Amino acid sequence: MLYTTIARILFAIPFVVFGLLHFLFAGAMASIVPVWLPGGIIWVFITGLCLLAAGISIIIEQHAALACKLLAVLLFIFVVTVHLPGLLEAGSMNASLAAMLKDIGLIGGALTYAGIFDST
Repeated sequence: MLYTTIARILFAIPFVVFGLLHFLFAGAMASIVPVWLPGGIIWVFITGLCLLAAGISIIIEQHAALACKLLAVLLFIFVVTVHLPGLLEAGSMNASLAAMLKDIGLIGGALTYAGIFDST
C-alpha cells in the first residue's frame, strides 16, 4: 500500500509542476501552440489548468479515474498536434521524438491508473 501511494503521488507531481509552468512561462510556451489553432496563448492556460487539475485529482484521489482518462486524451492530443509535426521540422527530431515517447509512456501510465481507480 505504501509503495502504491508513493507511486501514485510520484506519477501526479510532474503534472502539477507542468501545469504551474504553463502559467509561469505562458509567453514562451505560446510558440508551441500550433499556428492553425485559433486562440494562441489561451491554449497554454487551458492545458496548464487541465494538467494541474489532473495532478491534484490523482494526488487527492477525487474523480481520479476520470482525471486519468482525460489526461490520457490530452497527452494524445499533444502527441498528434505538437510532437508528430515537430518530427517533420528540420533539426528538432531528437527533441520531438523524446517528448513524444515520454508522452506515450505517460498515456500508458494514465490509462493504467484509470483502470486501477475504476476497479476500486
